Amino acid sequence: MNIQIFGIRKCFDTKKAERYFKERKIKYQFIDLSVKGLSKGELQSVKAAVGLNNLIDIESKDYKKLNVDRIVSASVREEILLNNPGLYKTPIVRNGKLATVGYEPDTWKAWE
Repeated sequence: MNIQIFGIRKCFDTKKAERYFKERKIKYQFIDLSVKGLSKGELQSVKAAVGLNNLIDIESKDYKKLNVDRIVSASVREEILLNNPGLYKTPIVRNGKLATVGYEPDTWKAWE
């Protein structure tokens, strides 16, 4: 397994995801979205696994500030996500081409 956890240190679900993998002694790489966002390739991979709309946190401050709900074009939404990591639902957990958004221990167990 090659686990990557994209999240924000203060996010409760991100902390729970980290704890899940630590308790099972599964190595993972943590990427802090407040420091570094997803690359274009990473976004494409995660989007293929979970869908673009599932990645966007409609409760975030950036969502309302940027009026993302009015943007119809998927390519424009992708560009906005790449430039505004605060829009992502967290944690995004990636295992190769597989990915989840949010706390999904049942799915992660199937990866083991």
